[in-house]
Amino acid sequence: MNPKLLLSSKEVNIILHRLACQLVEKHLDFSNTVLIGIQPRGKYLAQRIKEIIENEYGIKNINLGFLDITFFRDDFRRNEKPLEANKTQIDFLVEDKKVVFIDDVLYTGRSINAALTAIQSFGRPNEVELMVLIDRRFSRHLPIQPDYRGRQVDALNNDKVKVQWKGVDAPEDQVLLSETEK
Repeated sequence: MNPKLLLSSKEVNIILHRLACQLVEKHLDFSNTVLIGIQPRGKYLAQRIKEIIENEYGIKNINLGFLDITFFRDDFRRNEKPLEANKTQIDFLVEDKKVVFIDDVLYTGRSINAALTAIQSFGRPNEVELMVLIDRRFSRHLPIQPDYRGRQVDALNNDKVKVQWKGVDAPEDQVLLSETEK
């Protein structure tokens, strides 16, 4: 099956601006809020959201970090292939802060569960929220729901939702749906 286009570059751009606006409405000046991109793919969404907030709303000094959850996952020893860890880059404490986890696709909820465990190495957050570009709502293994969602997608378990970012892995931003090989 050829990949199906779920979101075009224009649609992704509209959604990114809406998500950034929702964050600004809730957090105002971000003095007590930190953004954490979940590695590997949430990093790109987090960078884009921060960029929009700074450029469109003039809010500066937003703490942005990237969290590697590889060895905090409950299924990391079940893979046949060796895991490749990403780099955690958090140069601030999250103690008593409002943490916004940012990831591209919410699927089973296991990544977010791992992130909740991993973030404790950097302090105890006062509050944790979740922002995702794509919410695969019928695929959850854990009772985890996003606070901010770009688009809800009803995809079968053998379907793969792939977010492609301009300058990273595609000529323009887009979200594709394809059937995984069995």
